[in-house]
Amino acid sequence: MLQKINSSKVLFLDIETVPLQEHFNQLDAEAQALWEHKSAYQRGEATPEDFYERAGIWAEFGKIVCISVGFFTPNTQDVQFRTKSFLGEEKALLLDFKRLLEEHFSGRQHLLCAHNGKEFDFPYIARRMLIHQIPLPAKLNLFQKKPWEVPHLDTMQLWRFGDYKHYTSLKLLTHVLNIPSPKADIDGSQVAAVYYKEKDLDRIVRYCEQDVIAIAQVFLRYRNEALLSPDQIHSVA
Repeated sequence: MLQKINSSKVLFLDIETVPLQEHFNQLDAEAQALWEHKSAYQRGEATPEDFYERAGIWAEFGKIVCISVGFFTPNTQDVQFRTKSFLGEEKALLLDFKRLLEEHFSGRQHLLCAHNGKEFDFPYIARRMLIHQIPLPAKLNLFQKKPWEVPHLDTMQLWRFGDYKHYTSLKLLTHVLNIPSPKADIDGSQVAAVYYKEKDLDRIVRYCEQDVIAIAQVFLRYRNEALLSPDQIHSVA
């Protein structure tokens, strides 16, 4: 089935998220109470304040600081892969991402692809768009769509082969599939600190784009195709 997909019609993506505020005490009293209730099951013995550093994984208490995308250039004998990132103020980056979808990836054959995207990236983007009162682009509006009509690929779900209790990180997947892993100097748990304390958004962008490249490499490996070499990968403004 994957072999039938035109790779130039696939938009690979990854997002990086952080808590809405740097510190728990910056939330108003109602938001603090709602966070305490929302996080009760997951945080165990941790206090709401201590657990707040993980708030970025919930769209109600977090925000997107970077969306990176990648795509194969169409109709070229020499395969090329382009990456691009949207960053800055959340509403503005969401509008820019929506514009990309509607102008270049809105066709019936176009697909979005992410790792764990169906449970995280795609719904997170949609929820944050609704919070900012941005009408959803067709590729994220799943209302009344049948499962086979949803234009999403998920490299983690493809690896499950029907085993829905199974979780495999992108890092582990690239390892077992013998895909060279980019030398990332941070991981997802450090993004909030890099954003709020170091204020180094460029570092976050580099990390996010590396994950996009890794997702594309997994996609190629699933199709038993040659992996991308460094000289085939280019970042565009």
